[in-house]
Amino acid sequence: MNRQTIGVSLMATLLLAGGCSKKLANFKSDYFTTLPTPLESVGQNVPGTVTASIPAKFMVKNAKVTATPVLTWNAIGATGQYAASPVLFQGENVRDNGQTVSYANGGQVNIPFNFPYQPEMAQSDLYLEFSVDQNGKIYTLPRVKVGNGVIATSTLASAETVKPATAKDDFQRVISEKYSADIHFLVNQANVRASETAKADYIDLNRRLMEANQAPNMEIAEVNINSYASPEGTLAFNTQLAEKREQNTQNYVQNQFKKDKITEFGELTSSFTPEDWEGFRSLVEKSNIQDKDLILSVLSLYKDPEEREREIRNISAVFNELADQILPQLRYSRIQATINVIGKSDQELIELYNTNPQALTVDEILYVASLTDDNTKKMEIYSKAASLYPNDYRAVNNLGMTYYTAGDYKAASTAFEKAARMAPESKEVEMNRGLISMINKDYKKANEQFGAAAGVPENADALGVYYLSQGEVNNALRAFGDTKTNNAALAQILAKDYNGARTTLSSISTPDATTYYLTAILGARTHNENMVMSNLRQAIKLDNTLRAKAQKDLEFAEYNLSYL
Repeated sequence: MNRQTIGVSLMATLLLAGGCSKKLANFKSDYFTTLPTPLESVGQNVPGTVTASIPAKFMVKNAKVTATPVLTWNAIGATGQYAASPVLFQGENVRDNGQTVSYANGGQVNIPFNFPYQPEMAQSDLYLEFSVDQNGKIYTLPRVKVGNGVIATSTLASAETVKPATAKDDFQRVISEKYSADIHFLVNQANVRASETAKADYIDLNRRLMEANQAPNMEIAEVNINSYASPEGTLAFNTQLAEKREQNTQNYVQNQFKKDKITEFGELTSSFTPEDWEGFRSLVEKSNIQDKDLILSVLSLYKDPEEREREIRNISAVFNELADQILPQLRYSRIQATINVIGKSDQELIELYNTNPQALTVDEILYVASLTDDNTKKMEIYSKAASLYPNDYRAVNNLGMTYYTAGDYKAASTAFEKAARMAPESKEVEMNRGLISMINKDYKKANEQFGAAAGVPENADALGVYYLSQGEVNNALRAFGDTKTNNAALAQILAKDYNGARTTLSSISTPDATTYYLTAILGARTHNENMVMSNLRQAIKLDNTLRAKAQKDLEFAEYNLSYL
């Protein structure tokens, strides 16, 4: 073999070994694509994937590469980084569990990552760091920047933004009380007898009406008279009889009103029922009359009243019992009165709370708390209620609610736990305990507690925020339902239901800084600059800390916010 032949052969050998002997070259940023770009939080995390497109003749055959995604940030007062799980890829001669890349053809490598979100990540950079192992020789390659910034809109959903559940008061401004008395008649007669108006129930009814007429906090809302005839005799006769009983009873009541000087009694109405078959059926069912089942079957079989009466009379063995026990109870007029007891006015309740709170019931004090929007004042009122009525869990729960609103979660938790011991079945308390679990990042427990609070109005918002914290946007939408809150609108924005979000935000009765900030985000996503600017101004007016947040928020990357 001549020298020239040896040289060609050596060159071929070197070329064949080229995929193994040389070191791996530096990676370039244009080899990599990151999704999403920019990064975006999902619940409490920042997930994504870097896809590496390795060119041909790059991946050394015996090289094993460990790529580690690293997110770094350098915010004012907070510098840090977080490394995600490393991903292994390798040349075709390596026997390991990494993704294999051909030397001759190149190939793709997927590098997923998931960082726990921190607020400082809004302004950050995503790098890939590389460690190479070639037959035991380990070296590093320069890291490559593959992304920057995190859109953290999903993190606006926080348990801190959920309104805790209020244990409701039972205060009623107007309490309706109903009283009645029956006046019975002799068979085939319609005159009101003195013996009937001397009975205890009529005397009590009359006394109640007189008291209501005289009391400044009571009113007679209405008086109704219903008169009846028993189902015996002809229908025509019973119609006239029942009508006469109605007229006589009404006249008697009106004369009684005049005698007692009762002039304000709402509405006086009257009616009559010629034959009270329903009353007859009810009394028979409750009785011990022999063959009552036979009587009831007759009522079912015959609809015509005269046929019914005839067939019942044919049961001669029991008709006398009916005449003695049942029919007399169906010859009567019932007088029913509705009396309204008018409670204290709002001003009277407030004045009494300020001067003599001991004179108020627990429901009245709880109601007084609902008359103010000042959380500090609510805290004072609920504290007083809990002091005066230490066994009422509602005062303790609602006091905890004010602590929660003030951001004192430790005091709120103490109050909610105390309320839970007092009323273990209270769904309002269970929901509020769920909020504390969310604050403590115990999401499993929070989910259980929200499940136990089903039916509480505020629970829809709480459960929706729980699902958003888990990155489950569709479940959050279902949980929110028709709830009109900032959190519900946020879920719609994340689901890209921008029309729905616009409707929800405009329906919020008392918009706050977050409402306007979310509306500005909606404007940015729908390319409406005027919506962005006008709503950011209003948001910053209500909460000046949002100025710095907005200027760093990549939702507004296309807009110049330096002058805000």
